[in-house]
Amino acid sequence: MSTLAPTMQTFFTDRLIRQRRASPHTIASYRDTMRLLLAFAQQQLGTPPSRLELADIDAELVSAFLDHLERDRGNTPRTRNNRLAAIHSLFTFAALRHPEQAALIQRVLAIPPKRFERAVVTWLSDEEVAALLDAPDRTRWTGRRDHALLMVAAHTGLRASELIALRCRDVHLGTGAHISCLGKGRKERITPLIKSTVAVLRAWLQERQAQADELLFPARHGGPLTRDGLERRLARHVTRATQSCPSLKDKQVTMHVLRHTTAMRLLHAHVDTTVIALWLGHESTDTTQVYVHADLVIKERALARTNPPSSTPSRYRPPDSLLAFLESL
Repeated sequence: MSTLAPTMQTFFTDRLIRQRRASPHTIASYRDTMRLLLAFAQQQLGTPPSRLELADIDAELVSAFLDHLERDRGNTPRTRNNRLAAIHSLFTFAALRHPEQAALIQRVLAIPPKRFERAVVTWLSDEEVAALLDAPDRTRWTGRRDHALLMVAAHTGLRASELIALRCRDVHLGTGAHISCLGKGRKERITPLIKSTVAVLRAWLQERQAQADELLFPARHGGPLTRDGLERRLARHVTRATQSCPSLKDKQVTMHVLRHTTAMRLLHAHVDTTVIALWLGHESTDTTQVYVHADLVIKERALARTNPPSSTPSRYRPPDSLLAFLESL
C-alpha cells in the first residue's frame, strides 16, 4: 500500500472523526473532495488511487485539479476554495506524519484561495414572503408540512441543514417559545418564535403525534428530507407564488435566500449586527456586515443625516457667437 492511502484513511478516522468530531456534512464534503482529486490523479498519472504516493499529489497536480474543477466541472470559485481548504487540511495533517515530504507539502499549502467578486445578497419583501407561505396546498399533508417548514425558515433564519435535522423535542412552545438547534461548528443556539409561527407549529405537532426524537419535518416515507428535495419543493412553491406576486419571477429564491430575508428583517428593525450574528449562528460579525452593505435603505438613511455642501449649478455659455448659434440648434 502507498504512503498516501494510510495517511488519508487516518486523516478521516483519527483526525476528523475522533479528534475534531467533525459533522457528517464536513466529512461528506471532504470525502467528495478526495474522491474527485484521486479520480483526477488517476486520469493524469494512470495510477490506481490505492497505489498513489504522497509525492504524486504535488502542487502542480493540485493546481491543475483546481483548474479542472472550474473549467470542466463548472464549479464556482467559492466551491474551488472549499475543495482547496479540504486539501490543505489533509496536507497539514500529512506534515506531521511525513516530515521527509516537508518541501512538497509546503508547496501545496502555499497554493492560495482564489479571490472572487461577492454578489449582493438577495432577500424577499414582506409581500413576497406572504405569497410564498400561501403557496403550499394545505389540504394535503405535504403542503401543511411545507407551510410549517417555510414559516420556520422565513422567521428564524435557520440553515437548510438545521431545518432538516430538527426533532420534535427541539420545539418549545411554552413561555418564551423558541427552537433549539445544533448549528454549524457544533454550536448550540436557540431562536425565538413569533406568535404566528407558534400557532402553525402547534397545529403541526398535534397532527404529527410523533415521539420527541422523531423528525419535525420528515419526508413522505418518514426519513429525513434531502437538501436537493427541499430546494425542489421550494422552487415549486415559488412558481405557484409568482402568480399572485409577479416580483418573485425576477428573483432566484433558495433556502438561503429565506435566511437572508430573516437577517434583513432584523436589520430593518434596527437590531444590532452582533445580535443578528448570534441569531444566525455566524462565527464572526464580519459575516453579518454583508447585509449592511446590501441594504440601500440604511445607506439612504445615513445620507439623509449628512449635510452636503451646497453649490449652484453653472450653465455653459459659448464664448463665440458662431458657437452660440451651433449650440442653439
